Amino acid sequence: MIIFGVNPVLEALRAGRVKEVRVGARAGGRVPEVVTVAGQQGIRVRRVPEETLERDSLRGVHQGVVADLEAVPNYSLDELVLGAEGPPLLIVLDGIEDPHNLGAILRTADAAGVHGLVRQTRRAAALGGAAAKASAGAVVHVKIANVVNVARALEDLKALGVWTVGFVAEAPTRYDAIDFTGPAAIVLGGESEGLRRLVRERCDFLAAIPMRGRVSSLNVSVAAGVALFEAVRQRAAAESGARPPKSRTG
Repeated sequence: MIIFGVNPVLEALRAGRVKEVRVGARAGGRVPEVVTVAGQQGIRVRRVPEETLERDSLRGVHQGVVADLEAVPNYSLDELVLGAEGPPLLIVLDGIEDPHNLGAILRTADAAGVHGLVRQTRRAAALGGAAAKASAGAVVHVKIANVVNVARALEDLKALGVWTVGFVAEAPTRYDAIDFTGPAAIVLGGESEGLRRLVRERCDFLAAIPMRGRVSSLNVSVAAGVALFEAVRQRAAAESGARPPKSRTG
């Protein structure tokens, strides 16, 4: 896997996941910081022509640096759930096709401290350089489970004791009326179709984020942020002794 951009490469270096770094012959900015960190870890750094960086990054915004990354580990659902400290909080993606949305969701998931992200491998954004760049390096920190069938994965999560909450615009229940303090998975659909029918039917609850403007829905990465930080808020309140919402998921 190739990643590019200063922040993603630095995060990958700090996580011990980089095999080689390539920098432009005249790279400036924070690239020397990347070179220093790589040198401290004994990682090979090569000076290459600008066209090599353009080719490797598929003409993305590489900021003068690209790196070869070790393969992203593929976790099982059992590992995500049973390896969580406290009630697991997961996010499940059903057909997210834009790598920038995938990266933004990974970044938010890392910030919210999720225990794992479950993503469909078919008809979905590649977990490559563009997603890694948009994630600002979070791709190397969030545990990811790749599955072929999201609907079946939801059934497996239920068997592991995780309540699944699908987000759809027409749901009668507000997202902040759902109790996220127990084991929970937030399920988000693709940019154009939303949750597919079978996935929606497998969810234990359906929730909506109220819209007050003229646009009918939020970008999926923004919806992920709203949902995840509501869960974070509820869990912090529960730890302090406050009551959870009445509509419980556990």
